[in-house]
Amino acid sequence: MTTPPPGFPPHSPYGDQPPGNPRGSAGPYPPGSFPPPGGHPPSGGHPPSAPLVRRIPEDQPFVVRPNITKRGLTFLGVALLLIVPIACCIGAGVMGSADSGSGALLGFLGLLGCLLAVICLPLGIQLWLIGSGGPVLALGPAGLWIRTRPTRGQAIWLPWEGIAQISRRRWSLEKMLVVKPRDTRALQNLGAYTALDSAGLSAFYGSGLVATLNFADKSEAEILAAVAHFSAGRCPLV
Repeated sequence: MTTPPPGFPPHSPYGDQPPGNPRGSAGPYPPGSFPPPGGHPPSGGHPPSAPLVRRIPEDQPFVVRPNITKRGLTFLGVALLLIVPIACCIGAGVMGSADSGSGALLGFLGLLGCLLAVICLPLGIQLWLIGSGGPVLALGPAGLWIRTRPTRGQAIWLPWEGIAQISRRRWSLEKMLVVKPRDTRALQNLGAYTALDSAGLSAFYGSGLVATLNFADKSEAEILAAVAHFSAGRCPLV
């Protein structure tokens, strides 16, 4: 029995038992594990591909969504750090020139506007992609849903018994919850773009399955408490 996060009742580490596979009896899944949502028991002894959806279901017991306001303010601060020094240098040059006047001022303002567009437009598009993809993580007694790409809604489901380790990693301004599956074959056939994103994330965090901790609508402590509660010791949290 683990201490649940605020707002969630305690439950047995075995969770609710799926029909036809009571605890202690033989079945295709370990005690406390549900079949993948909408799935059926695997056959032939080969690990099935992880269930894939276009968007994480929002009817799960614990759902984590991106905090676009917090991320947007951080992006704005980064953009200002890049723009202000350049603008100051150009402004000093314009004001110090002999022919400084309305024309030079308009030119400076136009150049400043171009800088803002070049830096802020890609950041704005990234914010829209992150926000429009729905939740980044969802937890339940049987397993978790997690995005396969940070800027897309596509997500997979993994049972707690199928997770080798859950850890925290930081890179630059981002702090991530990193999920490592026991069998990487479960992540096959997710598409070329997903494979490319996964390779980059693996280089920084050690796995292609990550969810933000510091730019989420819930605190890091709440997320970690929920992971510990719902996993109930079936996978290590380090």
